[in-house]
Amino acid sequence: MSTVTILGKGNVGSAVAGLAGKAGRDVQILDTASAGTPVAGDIVVLAVPFGAVDAIIAERGAELAGKVVVDVTNPVDFATFDGLVVPADSSAAAVIQAKLPEAKVVKAFNTNFAGTVASGSVGETTTTVLVAGDDADAKAAVRSLVTDAGLKALDAGSLKRARELEAVAFLQITLAASEQVSWVGGFAVVA
Repeated sequence: MSTVTILGKGNVGSAVAGLAGKAGRDVQILDTASAGTPVAGDIVVLAVPFGAVDAIIAERGAELAGKVVVDVTNPVDFATFDGLVVPADSSAAAVIQAKLPEAKVVKAFNTNFAGTVASGSVGETTTTVLVAGDDADAKAAVRSLVTDAGLKALDAGSLKRARELEAVAFLQITLAASEQVSWVGGFAVVA
Protein backbone atom coordinates (compact mmCIF):
# COMPACT_ATOMS: atom_id res chain seq x y z
CA MET A 1 0.00 0.00 0.00
CA SER A 2 1.26 3.45 -0.81
CA THR A 3 1.05 6.62 1.23
CA VAL A 4 -0.29 9.95 0.02
CA THR A 5 0.92 13.06 1.82
CA ILE A 6 -1.33 16.10 1.64
CA LEU A 7 0.37 19.44 2.27
CA GLY A 8 -2.53 21.66 3.28
CA LYS A 9 -5.66 21.21 5.40
CA GLY A 10 -8.13 23.34 3.45
CA ASN A 11 -11.15 22.23 1.44
CA VAL A 12 -9.13 20.76 -1.43
CA GLY A 13 -6.63 19.06 0.87
CA SER A 14 -9.46 17.53 2.90
CA ALA A 15 -11.27 16.36 -0.25
CA VAL A 16 -8.14 14.75 -1.73
CA ALA A 17 -7.32 13.15 1.64
CA GLY A 18 -10.81 11.65 1.68
CA LEU A 19 -10.37 10.40 -1.87
CA ALA A 20 -7.02 8.82 -0.97
CA GLY A 21 -8.63 7.08 1.98
CA LYS A 22 -11.43 5.73 -0.23
CA ALA A 23 -8.73 4.50 -2.61
CA GLY A 24 -7.22 2.46 0.20
CA ARG A 25 -4.09 4.57 0.59
CA ASP A 26 -2.48 5.56 3.86
CA VAL A 27 -2.87 9.32 4.27
CA GLN A 28 -0.55 11.82 5.96
CA ILE A 29 -1.76 15.41 6.32
CA LEU A 30 0.80 18.13 7.03
CA ASP A 31 0.51 21.91 7.36
CA THR A 32 2.72 24.75 8.49
CA ALA A 33 2.46 23.49 12.08
CA SER A 34 3.97 20.18 10.95
CA ALA A 35 7.45 21.59 10.36
CA GLY A 36 10.03 18.93 11.08
CA THR A 37 7.65 16.02 10.41
CA PRO A 38 9.09 14.08 7.46
CA VAL A 39 7.05 13.59 4.30
CA ALA A 40 6.01 9.92 4.26
CA GLY A 41 4.16 9.78 0.94
CA ASP A 42 5.41 8.60 -2.40
CA ILE A 43 2.67 10.88 -3.78
CA VAL A 44 2.69 14.41 -2.32
CA VAL A 45 -0.23 16.74 -3.00
CA LEU A 46 0.39 20.50 -2.89
CA ALA A 47 -3.08 21.48 -1.65
CA VAL A 48 -2.18 25.09 -0.93
CA PRO A 49 -2.59 28.40 -2.76
CA PHE A 50 0.01 28.94 -5.48
CA GLY A 51 1.52 31.79 -3.43
CA ALA A 52 2.42 29.31 -0.65
CA VAL A 53 4.38 26.93 -2.90
CA ASP A 54 7.74 28.74 -2.63
CA ALA A 55 7.73 28.41 1.17
CA ILE A 56 6.99 24.68 0.89
CA ILE A 57 9.79 24.23 -1.64
CA ALA A 58 12.19 26.17 0.61
CA GLU A 59 11.28 23.98 3.58
CA ARG A 60 10.75 20.58 1.94
CA GLY A 61 12.33 20.71 -1.50
CA ALA A 62 14.99 18.09 -0.75
CA GLU A 63 12.33 15.73 0.65
CA LEU A 64 10.32 15.95 -2.57
CA ALA A 65 13.13 14.67 -4.81
CA GLY A 66 12.06 11.47 -6.55
CA LYS A 67 8.44 11.80 -5.41
CA VAL A 68 5.30 12.33 -7.45
CA VAL A 69 4.31 15.91 -6.64
CA VAL A 70 0.70 16.71 -7.52
CA ASP A 71 0.10 20.39 -8.22
CA VAL A 72 -3.53 21.30 -7.56
CA THR A 73 -2.88 25.05 -7.53
CA ASN A 74 -4.44 27.65 -9.76
CA PRO A 75 -2.27 30.76 -10.16
CA VAL A 76 -5.19 33.18 -10.27
CA ASP A 77 -4.50 36.86 -9.69
CA PHE A 78 -6.95 37.16 -6.80
CA ALA A 79 -6.35 40.92 -6.53
CA THR A 80 -7.97 41.54 -9.91
CA PHE A 81 -9.58 38.21 -10.90
CA ASP A 82 -8.45 39.22 -14.36
CA GLY A 83 -5.78 36.65 -15.23
CA LEU A 84 -3.14 34.23 -14.11
CA VAL A 85 0.10 35.24 -12.37
CA VAL A 86 2.41 32.99 -14.42
CA PRO A 87 3.79 33.83 -17.87
CA ALA A 88 1.42 33.22 -20.79
CA ASP A 89 3.59 30.40 -22.15
CA SER A 90 3.92 28.67 -18.78
CA SER A 91 1.88 27.30 -15.87
CA ALA A 92 2.09 26.91 -12.12
CA ALA A 93 3.01 23.26 -12.69
CA ALA A 94 5.89 24.22 -15.00
CA VAL A 95 7.16 26.74 -12.46
CA ILE A 96 7.02 24.08 -9.73
CA GLN A 97 8.75 21.48 -11.93
CA ALA A 98 11.56 23.97 -12.65
CA LYS A 99 12.02 24.51 -8.90
CA LEU A 100 11.83 20.77 -8.14
CA PRO A 101 13.79 19.23 -11.03
CA GLU A 102 14.20 15.87 -9.27
CA ALA A 103 10.47 15.49 -8.55
CA LYS A 104 7.85 14.16 -10.96
CA VAL A 105 5.32 16.98 -11.12
CA VAL A 106 1.79 16.10 -12.19
CA LYS A 107 -1.05 18.58 -12.61
CA ALA A 108 -4.35 17.20 -11.29
CA PHE A 109 -7.47 18.15 -9.30
CA ASN A 110 -7.15 21.84 -10.20
CA THR A 111 -10.17 21.75 -12.54
CA ASN A 112 -12.34 20.15 -9.83
CA PHE A 113 -13.96 22.00 -6.98
CA ALA A 114 -13.39 20.32 -3.61
CA GLY A 115 -17.06 19.42 -3.31
CA THR A 116 -17.01 17.42 -6.53
CA VAL A 117 -13.92 15.48 -5.42
CA ALA A 118 -15.51 14.75 -2.03
CA SER A 119 -18.90 13.73 -3.44
CA GLY A 120 -17.52 11.97 -6.51
CA SER A 121 -19.98 13.68 -8.82
CA VAL A 122 -20.75 16.84 -10.73
CA GLY A 123 -24.53 16.82 -10.85
CA GLU A 124 -25.44 13.36 -12.14
CA THR A 125 -22.01 12.78 -13.73
CA THR A 126 -19.12 11.01 -12.03
CA THR A 127 -16.30 13.46 -11.32
CA THR A 128 -13.45 13.27 -13.84
CA VAL A 129 -9.96 14.37 -12.80
CA LEU A 130 -7.75 15.59 -15.65
CA VAL A 131 -4.11 14.58 -15.22
CA ALA A 132 -1.12 16.09 -17.06
CA GLY A 133 2.57 15.35 -16.65
CA ASP A 134 5.76 14.29 -18.37
CA ASP A 135 6.39 11.07 -16.40
CA ALA A 136 4.09 8.22 -17.51
CA ASP A 137 4.48 6.26 -14.28
CA ALA A 138 3.71 9.32 -12.17
CA LYS A 139 0.56 10.04 -14.17
CA ALA A 140 -0.49 6.39 -13.90
CA ALA A 141 -0.05 6.52 -10.11
CA VAL A 142 -2.29 9.59 -9.86
CA ARG A 143 -4.90 8.14 -12.24
CA SER A 144 -4.90 4.93 -10.17
CA LEU A 145 -5.43 6.93 -6.98
CA VAL A 146 -8.46 8.60 -8.58
CA THR A 147 -10.01 5.50 -10.14
CA ASP A 148 -9.43 3.34 -7.06
CA ALA A 149 -11.65 5.85 -5.23
CA GLY A 150 -14.43 5.42 -7.80
CA LEU A 151 -13.89 8.60 -9.80
CA LYS A 152 -12.79 8.88 -13.42
CA ALA A 153 -9.39 10.08 -14.62
CA LEU A 154 -8.25 11.19 -18.06
CA ASP A 155 -4.70 11.64 -19.30
CA ALA A 156 -4.62 15.26 -20.46
CA GLY A 157 -1.15 14.94 -21.97
CA SER A 158 2.25 16.34 -21.11
CA LEU A 159 2.95 18.91 -18.42
CA LYS A 160 2.63 21.56 -21.16
CA ARG A 161 -1.14 20.97 -20.98
CA ALA A 162 -1.17 22.32 -17.42
CA ARG A 163 -1.49 25.79 -18.91
CA GLU A 164 -4.81 24.86 -20.52
CA LEU A 165 -6.00 23.08 -17.37
CA GLU A 166 -5.24 26.23 -15.38
CA ALA A 167 -7.14 28.35 -17.91
CA VAL A 168 -10.19 26.06 -17.66
CA ALA A 169 -10.00 26.22 -13.87
CA PHE A 170 -9.67 30.01 -13.98
CA LEU A 171 -12.86 30.25 -16.06
CA GLN A 172 -14.70 27.92 -13.71
CA ILE A 173 -13.51 29.87 -10.63
CA THR A 174 -14.61 33.21 -12.10
CA LEU A 175 -18.03 31.75 -12.97
CA ALA A 176 -18.44 30.45 -9.43
CA ALA A 177 -17.18 33.68 -7.86
CA SER A 178 -19.79 35.58 -9.88
CA GLU A 179 -22.42 33.05 -8.72
CA GLN A 180 -23.17 31.75 -12.22
CA VAL A 181 -22.21 28.18 -11.29
CA SER A 182 -22.17 26.47 -7.92
CA TRP A 183 -19.00 25.82 -5.89
CA VAL A 184 -20.28 22.25 -5.52
CA GLY A 185 -20.88 21.93 -9.24
CA GLY A 186 -18.75 23.12 -12.10
CA PHE A 187 -17.62 21.51 -15.32
CA ALA A 188 -18.18 17.81 -16.00
CA VAL A 189 -16.61 15.57 -18.62
CA VAL A 190 -19.00 13.31 -20.50
CA ALA A 191 -17.28 10.70 -22.60
